[in-house]
Amino acid sequence: MAKQPMLKFVQIERDMPEKRNPEARRTDYHEIYAEFADAKAKEQASRCSQCGVPYCQSHCPLHNNIPDWLRLTAEGRLREAYDISQATNTFPEICGRICPQDRLCEGNCVIEQSGHGTVTIGAVEKYITDSAWENGWVQPIEPAQERTESVGIVGAGPGGLAAADMLRRAGVQVTVYDRYDRAGGLLTYGIPGFKLEKDIVLRRNQQLEQSGVNFVLNCNVGVDITFDEIRAKHDAVIIATGVYKSRVLELPGVGSEGVVRAIDFLTASNRKSFGDAVEAYDNGALSAEGKRVVVIGGGDTAMDCVRTSIREGATSVKCLYRRDRANMPGSQREVQNAEEEGVVFDWLRAPKGFTEDGGRVSGVMVQKMRLGAPDVTGRQSPELIEGADYVEEADLVITALGFEPENLPKLWDADGLEVTRWGTVKAEFTTGATVLDGVYAVGDIVRGASLVVWAIRDGRDCAQAILERFAVPAAVAAE
Repeated sequence: MAKQPMLKFVQIERDMPEKRNPEARRTDYHEIYAEFADAKAKEQASRCSQCGVPYCQSHCPLHNNIPDWLRLTAEGRLREAYDISQATNTFPEICGRICPQDRLCEGNCVIEQSGHGTVTIGAVEKYITDSAWENGWVQPIEPAQERTESVGIVGAGPGGLAAADMLRRAGVQVTVYDRYDRAGGLLTYGIPGFKLEKDIVLRRNQQLEQSGVNFVLNCNVGVDITFDEIRAKHDAVIIATGVYKSRVLELPGVGSEGVVRAIDFLTASNRKSFGDAVEAYDNGALSAEGKRVVVIGGGDTAMDCVRTSIREGATSVKCLYRRDRANMPGSQREVQNAEEEGVVFDWLRAPKGFTEDGGRVSGVMVQKMRLGAPDVTGRQSPELIEGADYVEEADLVITALGFEPENLPKLWDADGLEVTRWGTVKAEFTTGATVLDGVYAVGDIVRGASLVVWAIRDGRDCAQAILERFAVPAAVAAE
């Protein structure tokens, strides 16, 4: 009888890829986790219990067939593992790096609940797809048959690119419009290289371009081309713009020089990593070098900002968050990485305003908080502790309080495009269809600021709905 390759979670302990030394990694933008070796990937994949009801799969927005590709990895059938992984996930090499596995697949692993430590799913997923690229298994899309229908996609982020991939596989003609000079959206300009090295994104963009996806970059819809002109050019249009409007703090001193938005700070840093000339970075306005940095916020964007500040040479980096560690929305894994690199977290702290010196920020007026009764979401609401205010000195304050949608109907002169009271586009969650015939919307512009994996799910679902609209045979659509 063949030896059982799985269910080794009792004999083999959970192990993660080795992390680079904090002192070394805080000086560069390379990813901090090493790659699994083949033997280690097989070993960790073999810990999967192959349970009858795989909660890892059901809690993955893409419902990736995780147990099957873990088993195939354990058996050394890596090409088949990649094929199964790619079948449900357009960008598994990206999700393996940036998905909050501790909140999704790994956080719901059955053996974790039994005290044996979750299967290291994300690292194995990353290993599978990196191996696929190295072995030449990832090739440009070659549709079995080209079709005459065309789709215009506004936004080259993960949702738009996932839809583009699926539509090209069915032979549909695809044009992607984006305001930036490189495709990828926040994958390119929002997420730092130490979490997602940029060649990972650029090679996927190149694969899509080689597959026949037409990219129209540096194209600002509403300025360079109207939304109506895009609709006239295509049989269907997908809005996948994401949400880029930063939430602002309306507090005394917020307009002081040195109080900056997270998106501006991260974009400047990522552009420098490409070798671009960035005046606001070079003149110090968006650089943390030699500064006392305070980041306000507790989400993943805040974690990106504090860790980027460390790498830019800040003299100190503090993160203020109004709740405690257990109630923060960001990844606990990212908090640990940030602490290892020298970031100080001040929990239960909220800004009251900003002090300034000659028009430039000199500090944050901080209020101490405590957690009170739970709110409607079940989270404990922060309450002010009277008389406990103090000033945290700062030369650069980065606000990372989340993002809101831009006013697309106004920007695009598209009065018929309906939005919710939050400004997100009204669309069916299953298809992305809006009230405008042939116009769809996916990702954050529908959900609000969310995860990359949800944008990929929306893009794929929307592409499938459009293919059904075009009456593409199921067999072709599945290729």
